[in-house]
Amino acid sequence: MDVAPRPPDRGAFGRALGALVPAVPFLWLTFFFLIPFVIVFKIALSEPATAQPPYRPVFDLSFGLEGLSEALSQLSFYNFSLLFEDSLYFSSFISSLRIAAVSTVLLLAIGFPIAYAMAKAPERWRPTLLMLVILPFWTSFLIRVYAWIGILKPEGLLSTLLINLGLIGEPLQIMNTDTAVFIGIVYSYLPFMVLPLYATLEKFDYNLLEAAEDLGCPPLRAFWRITVPLAMPGILAGCLLCFIPVVGEFVIPDLLGGSETLMIGRTLWSEFFSNRDWPLASAVAVVLLVLLVGPIVAYRDIEARRWEKAK
Repeated sequence: MDVAPRPPDRGAFGRALGALVPAVPFLWLTFFFLIPFVIVFKIALSEPATAQPPYRPVFDLSFGLEGLSEALSQLSFYNFSLLFEDSLYFSSFISSLRIAAVSTVLLLAIGFPIAYAMAKAPERWRPTLLMLVILPFWTSFLIRVYAWIGILKPEGLLSTLLINLGLIGEPLQIMNTDTAVFIGIVYSYLPFMVLPLYATLEKFDYNLLEAAEDLGCPPLRAFWRITVPLAMPGILAGCLLCFIPVVGEFVIPDLLGGSETLMIGRTLWSEFFSNRDWPLASAVAVVLLVLLVGPIVAYRDIEARRWEKAK
């Protein structure tokens, strides 16, 4: 009777290392997400003050439990209630969600054909096409946004070119509008949409489309009934990778948008650095995080159900 060989004893160090590997993500989230979030949430429950740091109470463990108890008693939810009372913050949240949603739809409409063409390209060309998609990351994000200022301003490259071609009679007024913000966002975040879609479509079995055509299915219906459902993991991943950071975007609306372009990132920056109201700005950051946790949790549940069905 054959006896299965026993696995080699890895020793105490090996067992400790094996137990540490699954704990690494939790340690990472604890130190770089949970602890900073607790600090920001604590500041959100404080009051602004002309001091350094510009809020009170400040926890000072040197005063012992009495000092800690007194600091806890001074915490207040006033900053959170102010967010719902002042229409500025509500309008900023709604405007950010609107701009992020429209930008994500535009990114998907532009990114899907690009990823589909890359996936169907000859295999020898795919690394080159992939490099071209990643190539903008080799330049500073801020420099690329500043470049769009030179392109979109009334005396910029775009207006000058169209006037010289005789297509328009006066300069375009694109700068300091939502249109300029959408252009900047789509250009900056397009690789985040293309890469997940390409990773999904590259594994796609295109024989399924040929089989559907042989069975009399029109190409457009085959695309909606076969390609889109099988590409849904890449679509969801790309939309989340774009939507979540766009909601809190600050640089693009600040440089390309006008004074009427309300986004929560600009409001957050203004409260932190212009008004120096750290507690209110922290409350804005906490509410923004809570709003963005919803799509992340929904995506996690969808992926979990998809993996269960695949088993």
